[in-house]
This record gives sequence, C-alpha cells and structure tokens, in this order.
Amino acid sequence: MPDMKLPRGVQVFERGWLSSNNVLFSGDESCALVDSGYSTHSDQTVELVQSALRGRSLNLLLNTHLHSDHCGGNAALQQAYPELKTLIPPGQAALVSMWDAEALTYLPTGQLCPRFRYDGCLLSGTEFRLADVMWQIHAAPGHDPHSVVLFEPSSRTLISADALWEKGFGVVFPELEGESAFREVGATLDLIEQLEPRWVIPGHGAVFMYQAEVLARSRERLDAFVKNPARHAHHAAKVLLKFKLLEQQQLPYADFANWAAGTRYFQLIRERFSRAIPMTDWIDQLTDELVHASVASKDGAMIFNA
Repeated sequence: MPDMKLPRGVQVFERGWLSSNNVLFSGDESCALVDSGYSTHSDQTVELVQSALRGRSLNLLLNTHLHSDHCGGNAALQQAYPELKTLIPPGQAALVSMWDAEALTYLPTGQLCPRFRYDGCLLSGTEFRLADVMWQIHAAPGHDPHSVVLFEPSSRTLISADALWEKGFGVVFPELEGESAFREVGATLDLIEQLEPRWVIPGHGAVFMYQAEVLARSRERLDAFVKNPARHAHHAAKVLLKFKLLEQQQLPYADFANWAAGTRYFQLIRERFSRAIPMTDWIDQLTDELVHASVASKDGAMIFNA
C-alpha cells in the first residue's frame, strides 16, 4: 500500500467493534471529533482525546449517526468539555431533545447510551471546516436512515461510518423493522463510487485504500441479502449477540439467553424471520454458531474470545 496521506491535522483512533473509530481534527483555531464510541469505553475516549490535544480544548463533536457505538461517549465528552458543541444528523434531533430511548433504539437493542444534548444538525450538501480543511457532508442512508458520511475532495478522504467497511457494511437495521432499505444501501454505495475516494476511514477497522474490489465485495454481499432477507436477519441477530458479549466479556449462559429472549429486537427478528423456531431453541442455535466461529466459548457461561 502507498504511504497513507490523510489531510493535515487528522488522527484516527481505531477502537475495535464495541466502540466506533474516533477521528480527531486538530486545527490552528479549533479541534473536532467525529464519533465518540460506546459508553463503557467513554473514559478511554476522553483520555485519548485529552492526550492527543495536550491541553487544547475540544470545540466540536460530530456524530455520523446515533447508534450507541458511535455516540455513547457524547455525554462524557460534554462533561469533560463544557463548551463543546455537538452536531448530529437531523432525522432524530427531536428524539434526542426529548430523549426517547425507545425510538432511538437503545432500549430495543439492549444497549447503553447516556443522555446527551445536541446543538445543531449536519445537513447533507453543506460543508464544515475541520482542521482548517473543508469537508463535505453527504446523506448515506441504509445501515441507518439518518446516517451521513464526510468527504474531503482534495485528499479524496472519506469518513464512511458504517456505510462502507473494507469487507462489507453495517447491519441494515430498517430492514429488520419491516422497512425497505436495501435499495438505499445500494444508492449509498453508488454515491461512494461517484466520490472516488482514495482513503477510507471506516466506522470500524483500519483505514484502507479504496479500490473497486472493495465496492464490488459490498455489492455482492448486498445482492445476497436482497435475495435472502432472512440471511441478513440471521446475521443481524448474531451481531447483536456479539455486541453484548463485547460489552460484558462474560455472562452466565442462562443470563445471556434470558437477556436475548427479553430484548425487543430479538423478539422482532424472530417474529418476522424465524417464527417457526421457539425462542429458546433459536437463541441456542445463534450462540452455537458464534462458538463454532470461535467468536465465543460456551461452558456454563458465554465468554467472548478476544
């Protein structure tokens, strides 16, 4: 791979899969962060930012979308930097104002997100100066109907959030709820192709050099899900189970299975895609597949295999 040349003042904190990557912008006049990770990692997020800024203040926080792994550190950063302005995509602004944890999906997914405030919205078609360079805001629905991506045309750097990873894209949550969204995933992939990025900073995983094969791989994955939505739903259920294991690291199996059975998103997915299988058997099947894939161990307890 050629030497990576991100725009000046851009630093990426690669965080794994429980917390999204954080992108820090250090400019001459202000500093900004894109996405804040999951709440259980919020102390580490604050420490990473403070260490990198070396006494400077964080002025701006931008969220590509409001899934818990991308905004769970917002509250901690707002506490650490009282003057911090937070910008979010506009589609769920009213829900954040009234803090509807049900509609924001934190309760239905069984995930944590401390309440935070917002100060403005990221509007598609606008630009923001980050680290003294102008970045474009583009709507990127699919994985989340309100998600945005950021693009810097001079270096052709794309902050893709969960719209594009090196080996795929994020779960298409609207499809699990009975709303059509696979077409929007395809349209977002088309947008990325039109932008012709050189470097991609994904929501999860390492920064990578964009190549046509990356998009082709995602389109092939999308086509498979379009042809078999139940396959996508099965994948999504395992992703949610894995996320819980990442958060807890270890749980007695009975507690883990009871948590899943009592969590609304699992009830929704089973009702729509696996109704013929009793809930207990379905959860057993999903967890056995995680064990078979070496994601977890199961011996009276579910243990995440780091």
